[in-house]
Amino acid sequence: MYTPGGKKLNISMTNCGDLGWISEPNGYRYSTTDPTSNLSWPLMPKSFKRLAKETASLAQFDDFQPNACLINHYKQGRELTAHQDKNEPDLSQPIVSVSLGMSARFQIYGNSRQNKPLEIELYDGDVMVWGRCARLIYHGVKTHKGLPHPKLGLHRINLTLRMT
Repeated sequence: MYTPGGKKLNISMTNCGDLGWISEPNGYRYSTTDPTSNLSWPLMPKSFKRLAKETASLAQFDDFQPNACLINHYKQGRELTAHQDKNEPDLSQPIVSVSLGMSARFQIYGNSRQNKPLEIELYDGDVMVWGRCARLIYHGVKTHKGLPHPKLGLHRINLTLRMT
């Protein structure tokens, strides 16, 4: 996948659920089909939905019904630069993020990508929920100093569950 500016994304990704996030020359959007195969995305596993709903509820988002799951794969040294997640029509819905594999630094820039980021180390099994006033924060991910996972080594999988 490529950014609208023509740069190749540093990570590999896919989706499951009703809709999948894709990039095109004119921007990002959700699609019912995978542009590489023209097939519908695989169904989202019930366990993914259950984890997202239960975790969101603990953060006071009681009606969260995720219908899309972005699945990002990072190798050590890969990153996502500062960006906002703003392609969903209802920004009152949270994002639930599940970290698997090697550790990574989640960077919080706040209201501008020019801010110095606050970095939080995320480990295998960490789940993060953000919404309300934090929903449109600029954030990024770095894996340069990621700690290896016993089975996945220097690979990180991140699930981000959303209501699109």
